[in-house]
Amino acid sequence: MSCRIVNLEEGRPTVNVGLLRLDHALAAARAEGVPVLKLIHGYGSSGVGGRLREEVWKALDRFQRNGSIAAFIPGEDFRLSNETSWELVKRDKALREDRDLGRANRGITMVVL
Repeated sequence: MSCRIVNLEEGRPTVNVGLLRLDHALAAARAEGVPVLKLIHGYGSSGVGGRLREEVWKALDRFQRNGSIAAFIPGEDFRLSNETSWELVKRDKALREDRDLGRANRGITMVVL
């Protein structure tokens, strides 16, 4: 299993551009058989939460409900004590070495396809 890192916030895009990047990343990952994406969306420069993060989560929630993705794990929940994270790490031992595992990084989200 391999994890692909996708930087949605590179160049400080508008929310719409960030969501387009998300759609393209998901389509490419599916086509290439990549099972896990690590999205970098940032947390907002003010430290109180960014619009891109919120809109990405809304989109991921829709995708999960319609079966387009299996699950998503906000960075603050990407830890071994989280059931979904634990199942993911058991399937891919390399994720145990991910620098964000257990760090409560609000600027990332893991997506399981």
